[in-house]
Amino acid sequence: MDHLERCAWFLRGTLVRAAVRRYLPWALVTFMLMGSVLKELSPLPESYLSNKRNVLNMYFVKVAWAWTFSLLLPFIALTTYQLTGKPRLVLQRLTTLLVGTAIWYGCTTFFHNVEHYTGNCYGSPALEGLRREHRSKQQCHGAGGFWHGFDISGHSFLLTFCALMIVEEMAVLHGVKTRREQRLHAAITSLVIALGALTFLWVLMFLCTAVYFHDFAQKVFGTLFGLLGWYGTYGFWYLKAFSPGLPPQSSGFSSKRDNYKK
Repeated sequence: MDHLERCAWFLRGTLVRAAVRRYLPWALVTFMLMGSVLKELSPLPESYLSNKRNVLNMYFVKVAWAWTFSLLLPFIALTTYQLTGKPRLVLQRLTTLLVGTAIWYGCTTFFHNVEHYTGNCYGSPALEGLRREHRSKQQCHGAGGFWHGFDISGHSFLLTFCALMIVEEMAVLHGVKTRREQRLHAAITSLVIALGALTFLWVLMFLCTAVYFHDFAQKVFGTLFGLLGWYGTYGFWYLKAFSPGLPPQSSGFSSKRDNYKK
């Protein structure tokens, strides 16, 4: 248990810092740009992480929103109730997950449509043998073809959005005070460790995406949508009165704008 406590202490001391929330977006943009340049000019050798069927990609990244949603749900509920004691405010803050789900669904649907309307079916990855009879990706793949369109990086979008959302929500830990003998303490400690590990994993896999996958423009647009989803909510809408609000920093809600500046 002491090992878990030390791990949670480290993560709390790292991820709840205002500097992390301030500089993580810039770090992700830097990783995307540098990784993309490296991919174009001096590609890294093939590795386990460059295989799309690696365990981290198949069972974590492809369902990144499900992992983020399932861990933030109890975390937001427990921490908000511990700070405010008001079920109404717990429900209000949990609507951030509904907003996040809408952003995830809307963006991924848009990406799919862009790839569909800008794509064509070819006989091979070398873009030889145009097959005009297949007008959708599903038909093309079903006929053994290769669909080529502008494939905005869903990984770049989702990993950016999820990582930034987690660190925003973990800011609440500044005000959470629990005793070690409480069950609530054990629950929050476990969630802090899980969310911290998930954040580091999302950043790692974002870097792998930058280095190994997609064209430069596809990653730029994917990252941009992730940043817009984060800033449009936590940097703008959640500062307003009619919104899910930002994570509370102490008992009761302080000024939303002051909370964000912290």
